[in-house]
Amino acid sequence: MCLLDKLAVWVKPKRRNVNILCLGLDNSGKSTIINQLKPVDARARELFPTIGFSVEKFYTSRLSFTVFDMSGQGRYRNLWENYYKETQAIIFVIDCGDKVRLVVAKQELDALLIHPDVKSRQIPILFYANKMDLRDALSSIMVSQLLELNNIKDKAWYICTTGDPSKTY
Repeated sequence: MCLLDKLAVWVKPKRRNVNILCLGLDNSGKSTIINQLKPVDARARELFPTIGFSVEKFYTSRLSFTVFDMSGQGRYRNLWENYYKETQAIIFVIDCGDKVRLVVAKQELDALLIHPDVKSRQIPILFYANKMDLRDALSSIMVSQLLELNNIKDKAWYICTTGDPSKTY
């Protein structure tokens, strides 16, 4: 839960309920990451691809989080923009082992960043460089460069890694 507490500091919510969008291409690991945020006794044993979206609620001592796990399949990505207006933070998940589709992830990120409901607001973005334990995974530095994250000047953002902790990134 400490990740959600840190995200709350970024968001500086004016209310006790915070809406978070979890975005990324299909099979990037969005549902798995959200599942890991849950208390151990509430975690799903099996996960299935998200069709459309699913909603998860988490609670910390100070805040209530509603996380919208949005499907990353091409035919569902147009649904993402329906949730931009009401979100206070975004988690964007990248599959570091899927080098071919990193170009598509960048296109989706660029479209997200220029959308009027996102561009005009100070929505923090947490990037998850996921699947770092795969043999040929790109490093978080390479992902950051390929997605041109340093060009994001008007929003707080941070990139973190998930995968094998013994691997150097």
